[in-house]
Parts: sequence; structure tokens; C-alpha cells
Amino acid sequence: MHVVPAAIARCCIITTLAVGMLLMVRAQANPPPSHQDPAAMEAMDSTDRPSAMAAHDAMSGPLGADPHMVLTPPRPASQADSARAAALVRTMRAALASYRDVHLAEAEGFRQFLPGVKQPAYHFTKWRWAVGEMFRFDPARPTSLLYRQDPDGKFVLVGAMYSAPARASFDELDRRVPLGVARWHEHVNWCVPPRGQGGAARWRETHDGTPVFGPKSPIATAEACRAVGGRFLPRIFGWMVHVMAFEGDDPAVIWGAGHDHSHP
Repeated sequence: MHVVPAAIARCCIITTLAVGMLLMVRAQANPPPSHQDPAAMEAMDSTDRPSAMAAHDAMSGPLGADPHMVLTPPRPASQADSARAAALVRTMRAALASYRDVHLAEAEGFRQFLPGVKQPAYHFTKWRWAVGEMFRFDPARPTSLLYRQDPDGKFVLVGAMYSAPARASFDELDRRVPLGVARWHEHVNWCVPPRGQGGAARWRETHDGTPVFGPKSPIATAEACRAVGGRFLPRIFGWMVHVMAFEGDDPAVIWGAGHDHSHP
């Protein structure tokens, strides 16, 4: 698998925790009953600071060893895949280049997730486009723009994040972004604190130095979650993929943000 530079490899997630991504979850048409748990939406509300911060730290570690992460299976790359991927990057560069100016992005409705929190890469999400991703794929209208921050504080556009419904098949994901060049991922099997008074404080609980709740917890089954008095969420968000179209022409960098690597 390709490996991207550390600053890019640690860019995944987290805008999906905010209100717009809640709308995306609600917009999914007739998901299976097991995927309609309102607790999942409640737990991911970005107004719940412990939930948001836990998810911000969700991706520290190799994806292959993470019980809270699912990757699409790799497919052999074909010439058609490569041509389609190159066309997608050209479209992104033409359509999104004006957003190198982060102030323009903000003026057009993109909102930064977790402002004030230091991150290897920052997600700026446009909620209307995020909802639209549940029903169509348009490389010119991503869920989020991705920026890194220079030492002088300037935001530099590096790519975009696309999302898809949890119900999407591998073939549907492939039609959006070819699985021969990128791997989509989704977040699964979270144990979160119970509802009600004191639930937020329980995010800080540890056992032998390891978090009891959230994406850093070893708990990844409903039975183990019940044993600690938590709520089990079998799936969080839908599918996500990052495309670093503004980080040069090396395919390993452009498409590596969905392969096996360390996340933030």
C-alpha cells in the first residue's frame, strides 16, 4: 500500500461529527432498523465536546489493527480506474482551486470543525453539499475541504473529503471513487457513555490506563459495552474517503489518504 507523509496521513475524520453530518445520517433513505439508532446521532453531536474530542483522537494507530475501523477491500487497479481517477483530480483542481483562499470558502458557507484545536489537517464542511453526498457524487462538490496550516497560521488547501451513505455497496463506492486507487473507510463498534446526567464525565474513565469509552477503547462488542454500562453503536457516520488533489502529482500522496496508514 502507498504511505502518505505523516502530516497528510494524520488528516482523517472528523467533520462528520458536526450538525451537518447528523443531517446526512438522517438523510439516508430507509436504512436497516439496526442503523437507525438515534443514540448514534446524539452521541456524535459536535455540541457534545467530549464526544467531539474523543472522535478527533479516533484514528491514532494502524487501521488494520483498529477494531473500530472498516476499510473497503482492495481491488487491482485497471487502466480505466487510473484514467477515471486522473479525470476526477482534474475536475477537483478546476472546480476547487478558488478555495485556496480559505476566506472565500468561509464566505461561501464552509465552516471549520473544532476551531482552536491543533490538527494535522483541518476540515471545512459545507452542510448543504454534505447532505447532497447522500444522493449523488459530484467531485466539484465535496463534503469537506481539507487544509493544513503553515507555521505563520495560513491555511493551505491540500484536498477534499467525500462521503457516501452507510448503505452504499462496494460497487457504488467504486463508481464514485475507484477502489483500485483508493480505499474508503467507516467507523464502527463504538461503546459510548450512557445518556443522562453524568454521561459526559464518563468519557474520561479509564481501565489500566486505557479509555473505557470511545474509539480508543478496546471494547468493540455490544456485550462488553453493556458490561461497563455503556451504549453500543454498531456504526458511526457513513463511508469516507480523502483525495489530496492539491498536494502534487504523486498518486501515492493523492490517493494514499484512504490506504493503510496512521490517522490522527
